[in-house]
Amino acid sequence: MIRLHRLGHHDEDYHLNPDLIVSIEATPDTVVTLTTGAKLLVSEGPEEIVTAIAEWRAGVLEAALPRRGASARVNGLTVVRGTAGAAAGPKPAGEGR
Repeated sequence: MIRLHRLGHHDEDYHLNPDLIVSIEATPDTVVTLTTGAKLLVSEGPEEIVTAIAEWRAGVLEAALPRRGASARVNGLTVVRGTAGAAAGPKPAGEGR
């Protein structure tokens, strides 16, 4: 979830799942349009919201990947993180490097 503030209510946090965001417009107030068709007027600017979304997604990916130097199996593939061999990407399970 990302934290936003409704326009005029800066003291009250509003937590939003960024997967629900369809668009962000500055008109001049920031309007966030959701997949439901709802529109939110928020205090944050579009760039600030985009940065919050990028940080949230990076955190989700970081939590999903194993710690440095370890590997995990994802859909039958071995994903190696934090090693020189990781640059080549996932490899089929059972193949050595």
